[in-house]
Amino acid sequence: MEANYQRLARWFPDAFQEPPTLDGVRANLERAGQAWQEGSLLPLSIAVPADGGWCLVGWVQLVIDGPARSGEVGYWLDAGHVGRGLITRAVTAVLDHAFGPLGLERVGLPTTIDNTRSRSVAERLGFTQEAVLREAAAFPDGRRDLVVYGLLADEWHAPPGPSGGAS
Repeated sequence: MEANYQRLARWFPDAFQEPPTLDGVRANLERAGQAWQEGSLLPLSIAVPADGGWCLVGWVQLVIDGPARSGEVGYWLDAGHVGRGLITRAVTAVLDHAFGPLGLERVGLPTTIDNTRSRSVAERLGFTQEAVLREAAAFPDGRRDLVVYGLLADEWHAPPGPSGGAS
């Protein structure tokens, strides 16, 4: 997070606007753990093999609205690991779980309209662009449009090959 917060601030209006602190990270992990126990969040880390162990390179999360049987997916990835299919694979696993064991009927994916990488992930995974919310994201340097994608359970088909599915 520390190495990427300035880059990520461009895409997250409510996060990464200041350098992360140890206390802030601990508080966020505690909130995520509580939400996971309550069933309103599925927080997952993305790690890659490194030096005989693992290196954290990002996260993906599913915010769950149980009564509505819907969710919203979000993610980030370290700049040095972009373009390797890690986000596509991680979101595929989350969608398999959302539309499988969790029994959700809809998952949304909002992103700023200029975030072409996230928009490509949504489109590659079969999401439908549903709306553009004009100036819906407030950033320190101004407002930006959000594009909202949605995917329904009966539309979900994991992509084949190394970027998705069970491989």
